[in-house]
Amino acid sequence: MNKGLTLDDLAVPLRVLRLLAADFGHLAAPEIFVSTIYPDRLELRFHDDLSGFEMWRDALDIVPDAVDYREQGGGRTRVLKASAAYAGAVLVLIGYGDVPAPAPVGAAA
Repeated sequence: MNKGLTLDDLAVPLRVLRLLAADFGHLAAPEIFVSTIYPDRLELRFHDDLSGFEMWRDALDIVPDAVDYREQGGGRTRVLKASAAYAGAVLVLIGYGDVPAPAPVGAAA
């Protein structure tokens, strides 16, 4: 933890949040995370809403190839993550969604 930080030390990600609210207020509302551990970072998290993640990725001109994909929870949850520099901050998008259940063996495609 960064002891001695003030709210002013978080001004960059908070300013970015203000810019995003003004420019992209019509997009899906994410969970917003600002941390004293990474005072130059703003995270936008989308739980059970990969479409919200994709809308923001597209709006911020983050190319699909820049998205990292992994799974967690024993392969039950997809995790998409992308980062970009934005107005002096590191902007991180994280999307969580269910992995579709496999089709039953012998089911019609």
